[in-house]
Amino acid sequence: MNNSKKKLTATQIEALLDTLETRFDDNMNRHKGMVWKEIRVRLEANTEKLWSLHAMEESGGEPDVISHDSKTGEYIFYDCSAESPKGRRSICYDHEALESRKAHKPENAAIDMAISMGIELLTETEYRALQQLGKFDTKTSSWVKTPADIRKLGGAIFCDRRYDKVFMYHNGADSYYGVRGFRGSLRV
Repeated sequence: MNNSKKKLTATQIEALLDTLETRFDDNMNRHKGMVWKEIRVRLEANTEKLWSLHAMEESGGEPDVISHDSKTGEYIFYDCSAESPKGRRSICYDHEALESRKAHKPENAAIDMAISMGIELLTETEYRALQQLGKFDTKTSSWVKTPADIRKLGGAIFCDRRYDKVFMYHNGADSYYGVRGFRGSLRV
């Protein structure tokens, strides 16, 4: 994607900031002790990150601040939609898996989409941390960053929440399902 397409208009920026502020206010349990005005200043100083947050929002991720890195000053956003983001489902794990399919290829791959959006897939640890903030993926599942040794053998991992427990599973990296997408993170 070329960089000219990665710019938001002033109207889009204001609408996004309003959406993020409303979500922030409605979900204070996710970011105790944080102040929206400080986050907004950081966002306004990082317009390229606003484009990524917009991409997360447009694909159904409902990004929200979940942490603050005191060493770097960065705020960390995760996709906090109740289910795996609708605009990022029915995809395999990565480009290699997509290319390996001979028939019935999905339209995209999680890693490729994340790169184009300027975000990272959640790791299993990050996914489990998100689940401490609410109940996510009770009907869907999300690809998570897969360790290289598993991926080298053709697999990939995904997580979900069932029976009030968080589970991690494996599948062929080339598999895809209508209820499996991915959740991302962004540091601003």
